[in-house]
Amino acid sequence: MNYYPFFQHYWWFLVSLLGALLVFLLFVQGGQTFIWPWKKDATLQKMIINSTGRKWEFTLTTLVTFGGAFFASFPLFYSTSFGGAYWVWMLILFCFVIQAVSYEYQSKHGNVWGKRTFHTFLFLNGILAPVLLGAAVSTLFTGGNFLIDKSVIYDFTQSAGPISSWQTYNGIQMHGLEAVLNPWNLVLGIAVLFLARTTSLLYFINNIDDVVLQQRAKKNLLPNAIIFMLFFVAYVVFLVTATGLTEDPATGLISAESYKYLHNFLAMPIVLVIFLLGVVLVLGGIILTLFKEGFRKGIWIEGIGVVLAVLGLLLVAGWNNTAYYPSLFDMQSSLTIRNSSSSFYTLRAMSIVSLMIPAVLAYIFFAWRSIDRKKITRKEIENSHHTY
Repeated sequence: MNYYPFFQHYWWFLVSLLGALLVFLLFVQGGQTFIWPWKKDATLQKMIINSTGRKWEFTLTTLVTFGGAFFASFPLFYSTSFGGAYWVWMLILFCFVIQAVSYEYQSKHGNVWGKRTFHTFLFLNGILAPVLLGAAVSTLFTGGNFLIDKSVIYDFTQSAGPISSWQTYNGIQMHGLEAVLNPWNLVLGIAVLFLARTTSLLYFINNIDDVVLQQRAKKNLLPNAIIFMLFFVAYVVFLVTATGLTEDPATGLISAESYKYLHNFLAMPIVLVIFLLGVVLVLGGIILTLFKEGFRKGIWIEGIGVVLAVLGLLLVAGWNNTAYYPSLFDMQSSLTIRNSSSSFYTLRAMSIVSLMIPAVLAYIFFAWRSIDRKKITRKEIENSHHTY
């Protein structure tokens, strides 16, 4: 029996799951966008900085794991996207670098720049990281301007170029920055930003024990949720009506297919159920928090919904013989999980290692629970010297 297709689909599932967890954990970035709007209450500002500051490592670790798993299981995507569209990825990484520096150095002795500078960095990271990540993920549907030429593997002359090469955009070599010029990429980026803000408000309500915080968070929850839903629904409508690329499993030829992603949902009803259940849970967590007095656990309902909804979207991007990274320059260069994956032996070996994932998730669960066992209060922030 040929297990190679199984491992290819298995690793796309794992990569999609990591991507979904990353989108949920972007609530750290979302929370940072409230640093300036709530700066008039210095203690409140410090509470939200410490609330997000205790979780920023989870987001960064998940980002690195997501990228590592993606690039290890589908290396042609690595050489194509990171090697050609590197400016987008470099900007994303830079955003996370300034985040790490800001949390660790804002309260250090000898900080000549002042806290205000590092708060500005955190605010910028909160805005740019979700938008850029959303735009980058959207290119899995909208595509990139690249060319794949595997024949260079057998060309030993000095003139042989790379397997993947990035083409010019309107005569300009932008190396991936053209992704933000596609309005639909920005639509998803903005949707991810306001999803992160919405999730962060739910997290604050659960994590911070303060009456003023509860009032402000609930006041901001509805408008942020509405903006997120408007952009999210617009993107989903665009997606299910868009023309995608499909691969013939027998020949490997790639062709255009109208309503490809809608067909994917219909061909994989379990994935459709996962996606719809995720959307319902996202709405349920928000609505219960808004209208049920004293309800503070909306983050977990909404958070599970975020993971399921994003997982469903990413699965339809790669499963069902779909080109998960369409080439706008040459259709046959488009990447699928079949033509871009690692070898069977590599995927099989990594799959054995992946059996440790439940243990890692259990560690994260207990670490998270230990950190959040005691809610953040004004008294703690005002009297403790061990804060950000």
